[in-house]
Amino acid sequence: MSEVSSETPVRSREFENQVLQHLDLLYAVALRLTRNPADAEDLAQSTVVKALRFHDHFREGTYIKAWLLTILRNTFINEYRRRVRRPVTVELTGMEAAEESRMPREVPVHAVRADLMELLEDEVKLALDALPADFRGAVIMADLEEMSYKDIAEAMQCPLGTVMSRLYRGRKLLRDALQQYAGERRLASATRS
Repeated sequence: MSEVSSETPVRSREFENQVLQHLDLLYAVALRLTRNPADAEDLAQSTVVKALRFHDHFREGTYIKAWLLTILRNTFINEYRRRVRRPVTVELTGMEAAEESRMPREVPVHAVRADLMELLEDEVKLALDALPADFRGAVIMADLEEMSYKDIAEAMQCPLGTVMSRLYRGRKLLRDALQQYAGERRLASATRS
C-alpha cells in the first residue's frame, strides 16, 4: 500500500505538469470559440479544473492535447446550451444609449424574428411563411438576423453544407414567389426566371 500512495502524488504532479504545458493552447482555442478574453480565460480554467479533477479517466498513451481539447469543446457547448435556454432579462432605467451592434446570440431567436417580421410588408411575410420551416429559418437567420453560416449551423444543429443548401433553395423559392411583387416596385425585372 505504501508504494501506491507514494506513486500517486508523483503521477498527479506529472499529470498536472502535462496539462499546464497546454494552457496557452487551451486559451487560444477558447478565445477563438468565445471571442472574448474574459470568457476565454474562464473556459480554459474550467477545462484545466475538469482535467485535473478527472485525471483518473485519462489513459496512459492517449494524446493529452486531444483529450484536453475535447474537454474544452464539450465545456463550451454545454455552457452555450445553458445560456441559450436561460431567458434574457434586461432592466432599463431609460438613460442607456441604444447599442448599434447586432443582437447578442443569447437573445431568443423568436423574439428577434417577431420584431424583424413586423418590418416586412405583408406580401414578403406571406412568402416567407409559405417556405418550408427549415428553409424559412435559414433565410431569416442569414438575411434578416445577419447570422454567419457557422452560427446558423449551430442553431439549426446541422452541417454547414445543409445550411448553404437550405439558404440557396429558400432564397430561390422566395425569389420565385416575390418576382411579380419586385417587378411592380421596380426592384427587379418581372421577366427574370
